[in-house]
Amino acid sequence: MDWTAPIDIYCERLSASYWAEPVNAFTNLAFIVVALWLWPKSRGIEAVLCAILFAIGIGSWLFHTHATAWAALADTVPIGIFILTYVFAANRRYFGWSVAISMLGVVVFALWLAVGGAIFARLPGFDISASYWPVPAGILLYAALLRRRLPQVARGLAIGAAILTLSLVFRSLDHPLCSALPTGTHFAWHLFNAVMLGWMITVLRRDRVERVRQRG
Repeated sequence: MDWTAPIDIYCERLSASYWAEPVNAFTNLAFIVVALWLWPKSRGIEAVLCAILFAIGIGSWLFHTHATAWAALADTVPIGIFILTYVFAANRRYFGWSVAISMLGVVVFALWLAVGGAIFARLPGFDISASYWPVPAGILLYAALLRRRLPQVARGLAIGAAILTLSLVFRSLDHPLCSALPTGTHFAWHLFNAVMLGWMITVLRRDRVERVRQRG
């Protein structure tokens, strides 16, 4: 595999130059801003997630400037790490599972991402972002399981799933709307994703604060 081969998959990119995607590139600052904003009040796993969120911004910046295979890896790997880390944190914090069971839950969720991605890839309109659509579905499942145990958390997760769904719509419309919107819509995926990931960390933090308050 040629790790330096150019990749052109977004509406905004019209050449292989570094600044061919200025809007897509600079909107990655949203991830960094949100990560830095949440960092001071974050503790433990929340701080880890903030660090990963910061890395998502850097990795996506690299991809939308260099647009090569190695940069694509720098873009997608931090996103996958964030998802699986959050699932582990949710298993531990929201369900109170042991480390071993929580890790098993992460493996099951990873399998769901693989199987769900294959399913969505067969659905018209969903195939463009097939690997991501299982994520909001999985979040909604967690929300449903927690609706009685932790209703506030369940509502927070449902809101996160809704924001991510909107974000995925913009990601999927990038090429279909390219003729009408030369910049495409991928930049909105960055903005809404930054909000969504920051919100998911906030849900964790609010649950921690509430548990401390209840212990008194």
